[in-house]
Parts: sequence; C-alpha cells; structure tokens
Amino acid sequence: MTDLTPDLLRRDTLLLVPDVTLTPDGPLDLHAVVVRDGVFRDVGPVERIVRTYPSLTPVRLAGQVLMPGFVDAHHHLTQSLGGALAFGEPSEIFRRVWVPLERALDEESAYVAAKLAALESLRGGFTTVAESGTRAELDVDVIASATRDAGIRCVLGLVCNDASDGTGEDADPRAVLTAAETHLARYGSDDLVHPSLAVSVPEAATAPTLAATARLAAGAGTVVQIHVNEHLVAVERSLVRHGLRPLEYLHHAGALGPQLLAAHATLLTPAEISLLADSGAAVSYNPVASAWKGNAVAPASTFAERGIRFGLGTDGTRGDGFRLADAAESAQRLTYGLASGDSSCGAGWTWLERATSGGADAVGLGRLTGRVAVGCAADFLLIDVSGPEMQPSWDLPWELVRRGNRDQLTAVFVGGRMRLWQGWPPDWDGPALVRRAAELGPRVVRRAGVTRAHPTSVEAWRGAAATAGQTTPTATPAPTSAGSAAPPAASAPAPAPAPVSALTVSPAPAPVPGPLPSTSAGSASAASAGGPA
Repeated sequence: MTDLTPDLLRRDTLLLVPDVTLTPDGPLDLHAVVVRDGVFRDVGPVERIVRTYPSLTPVRLAGQVLMPGFVDAHHHLTQSLGGALAFGEPSEIFRRVWVPLERALDEESAYVAAKLAALESLRGGFTTVAESGTRAELDVDVIASATRDAGIRCVLGLVCNDASDGTGEDADPRAVLTAAETHLARYGSDDLVHPSLAVSVPEAATAPTLAATARLAAGAGTVVQIHVNEHLVAVERSLVRHGLRPLEYLHHAGALGPQLLAAHATLLTPAEISLLADSGAAVSYNPVASAWKGNAVAPASTFAERGIRFGLGTDGTRGDGFRLADAAESAQRLTYGLASGDSSCGAGWTWLERATSGGADAVGLGRLTGRVAVGCAADFLLIDVSGPEMQPSWDLPWELVRRGNRDQLTAVFVGGRMRLWQGWPPDWDGPALVRRAAELGPRVVRRAGVTRAHPTSVEAWRGAAATAGQTTPTATPAPTSAGSAAPPAASAPAPAPAPVSALTVSPAPAPVPGPLPSTSAGSASAASAGGPA
C-alpha cells in the first residue's frame, strides 16, 4: 500500500475502487463507489462506474476492503476518564463509580472525556456512537461539541429522569419534558449530532413521564435509551416496587414500542422476549459489558430468530468494533450454542450486520447510515486485508468478525470526510488530547470520591503475596498514584493484604491540588487538545 496517501482521499468527490466492497448483498469484487457531498452517490460494477463518471480519477485501493462503519449502540462518553475503575466490580457500579465521576466533571473535563471516547471509537472503526445520557451537571452541548469536533456521528441522549433512583432527587416532570422538547429541536438539523432521550433505568421516571418521553421520541423519529433488565438486583427491586419486571413495567407504562432502545436486556423471560418482538422495540446487546461486569448474556441469537431489532454496544468498555463483533458471537457460543450443539451461532454475517446496519437501525438511523448503498451517508472504513491475518480469504464476514483487528484500519470516513488515517485524526492533534486527558483524569477521580468494593488488581496481588508470606517480585512495575509505572523497592516488605470483601474507597477522596484550568480562559493545554476555548 505504498502508493496510497491521505491526500488522495481528501478530494471533494471520490471514486474509490477497493478490492472488495461490503454491500447489503454481501462482499462484492470489482465494485466501486462514488462519494460526493457526504453521501454515496453511486455504487456498482467498476466498469460502469468509471464509464459513467469520466471526469473523476479512480483511486485504486489494492488490498483494501471498503465496508460500513461500525455503530456503537450503547456508550457513556463522559465516563472515559474512569477507565479501569469498573473492572472486577459487582453490579450497579453506576451508583458507586459512574454517577460520582460524571458529577465531578466540569466543562473542560467533560469535553475532554467525551472527545477521548470519540477518538477511541474512531480508532476502533466506529463511525456512530449512541451516548446514553450523562449525569454530568452541565449543558449536554459540551458533549455535542466534543463529538462534532472529533468527527464522529453521535446519537445524543438527554436524561429525562423525574424520580429518584437512589442517585438523585425527584424532578418536576413538566420541566423535564420541556427540556426534552428543547433538546429534540436543538439538534434536529445537525449533520453529525442526532438528538434522543434517555431514562437511566425504568424506576428513574414516573409512568406518565415514561409514556410522554416515548411519545416525544416517536414524534421526532428518534429513540429513548433506557437500561433494562441489566442486573438481578434491579429486576428484584422492580418486582418489589411495581409487581412487574422492568420491561413489563415499561409495557404497563406505555413506553414499550419501536422508539425504545433497551440497553443490555440480559435477564429476560420468554414472555418478555415476546413483548420485545411484538412491540418492535430495539435492544443494544453489550457482550463485553457482560463479561467485564459479570452480567448475564442477552439471548441475542433468539433476538435474531424472533426478528427483534438489535445492535451491538460497548457500554464504554473498549472502543473496538472488531473485538465487539467477536465478543458478540463468542458470548452466544459459550452461553447458548455449546449447550445446544449450535456450532454456527448465527455465522459471521449475523454479527457483522448487527455491528453495522442493525446497529444503525437500533439507534434510529437506519435510513441514514450503516450501509454502503446509494443515498446513505458515506460512513465507511478502509481495511487493509493484505496481511497474514486475512490471507488466504475464504469467508470474509467470518474473517472480519474472528480475525479482524483495528490495526488493519487504513482510514475512517464519516459523512464523506476522512476522520482517521492510520490510527490518528489528520486534521486535529489526537496525541495532545490524550495527554490532556491523562492530566485531568486523576484530578476528576480524586474529586469524585469513587467507591470501589474491591482493591485494584495490583493491590490484590500484593495482598495475596503477603498472605502467602512472599515478597512482591520487583521485576513487575506497579502503577503509582500518578499513573506512571515504578517498581517497588527490593527491600521493602509487602504491604498488608487488602480486604477483598470489604468496602474500600480507591482512590480516597481528596481535594484537588489547585483549581482546574478554566475553559473560559482558553488555556494552552485545552487549546492544544482541541478543547473549548
């Protein structure tokens, strides 16, 4: 690929000739696409396309596959500064980790967190993310600006809670619905930011507000994002409070319908699966979140069989579309397939489709993106398949799901514009953003006073070594409080074991040393990261 340069891909109108084009009809050889004004203007056999557009110079993409961008159907963009704080924690960590962290964000740190998450998503091949609603106490336009500046498409949720879920107070439902209407109108004509509504969990909104948000979203042609049937404790709490499971309660409240995007939906009875199928609601299947947080695994193979709409979501775990698709298939195989002798579990095409067009449909953008088709937004990836991972090729969809890697991404396009070239944005300083996030992250976490049930893995490892009467090996560096790596002193005794089962606070709440840089002052660090001035 020595003859392909980013300059060749910056033209206002592009005629691209990859080795393979992944279309709704499958992988097609000898096909080309024409991109103009941010959309696919034509898709077809190379000979016809070149003949039809004699004024365009074809850009030959030898060794490349052109495919739709991945769609992340469930994200939390403003949680990115927390990183591994959620690893190995029991359920409902939003109460102890994410809500405190998000409420500790100011304008700059929220912008940096959202843009950092957007950059990671682009690096993993995502061209669209569904932001499911931040608890940061600021104008969500900060998040809109961050995603817009990063160049990723965003379905931006506004939290419409009016009942306490244990992390806040009751709110005036009239004010909540007025804010919802304003939010839907505010981004109604935005090129990259698409408004949606959100309710954290069903119990966080009264039944009238759940029904009203459903009506507003349906009228605006968008979705209401709600975490549904994710944790056993939430299901039991709903049964105690309402005599109904969470999904059943949404149905009872009049909030179950095509406008619903149910995140997780891991704990479903057969009757609830039928409710989903009959209502036309969509699900974000989040397999990596199930693995990392110990949730059950949603019955996605059954969703596919029953015609239930669903996409794949990261839940903010890691922004890698290839690993997400692989996890989606693997989780189904391990949880359901092995027990029934199903060696296919939907095959590669099922998971590739749900990671792209199925996800676009689930987040309410099915007519706009997720496909390489005439009239759709030119949100696409160029993938180098000339390496050993993908050769020789026998079944491209399976190979992309099982062997694809974000390191193979040559370029990422959103709205016909190149947003990423070989892992980094070509028109803004990605490394500067990463450096700024590394500066702000520890301050935000200290200020938040995050509560963890378990020690970090390094603390647990040291504790286990001390319990066994061993010393901590000095060859393995341990992270310092500043986030850098430094090996422990050889002569230092191992610290006392951390009580794994005890409730601990890590890191302990502490005042931030000095004020955070003011975004209104336009600090040099924020400017270098592309932050708000």
